[in-house]
Amino acid sequence: MMGGHYWQRGDGTPVKTLDQARQRADAFANRLDLRVGEVMQFSKNFYAELKTPSGTLATEILVDPADGDTGIEYGPAMMWNTDYGMHPRGQSQTQTRISPDQAQDRAQQWLSDQGSKLTADEAEAFPGYCTLHTLRSGKINGMLSVNASTGAVWDHTWHGTYIATSEH
Repeated sequence: MMGGHYWQRGDGTPVKTLDQARQRADAFANRLDLRVGEVMQFSKNFYAELKTPSGTLATEILVDPADGDTGIEYGPAMMWNTDYGMHPRGQSQTQTRISPDQAQDRAQQWLSDQGSKLTADEAEAFPGYCTLHTLRSGKINGMLSVNASTGAVWDHTWHGTYIATSEH
C-alpha cells in the first residue's frame, strides 16, 4: 500500500473535523475519478465511502487524523474489493452469490454467534463485498463487512468509538 492508487501522503496537518476529512478524501478520490459520499468520524480515524460519477459505491478509505494520510481502508476494501482492491478482477468476473439482504442476515447471525447485543443495519454493496453499520439501541456503534462470494464476515476493529457522520 505504498503509493499508487492505494495511498496518498498527508501534509502533516492534523485532521480534526468531518469537513477537513472530506477535503482529504476529495483529494484522494479525484485521483481515481471518484466522488466522496458518507464521511464518518471515529476516535481512531475518519472513514469515507467513495462513489463512481454515476453514484455507485466504489470503495472505502481512511483518513489519518494525525497527519492527513489517506488510503484505501485495510481489510475488506483492500482484500475483497474486486475493482479497487489489491487483487482487482473487474465486475465481469465478480461472483456475487450473496445479496445485500443476505449479507445483513449473515452479519446479524455472526453478531449473535459472538454473543453480541448489536444489530446489523442495512448492507451497502461494494464490488465484491457489502459493508454495514452495527447498531446499539438503534445508534451506530461500528462497522463490519461480508464477502459477497463466500459470506465471510470481517469486523472493522480499527475504527474505535463512533463519533459523527456527514453525508453529501
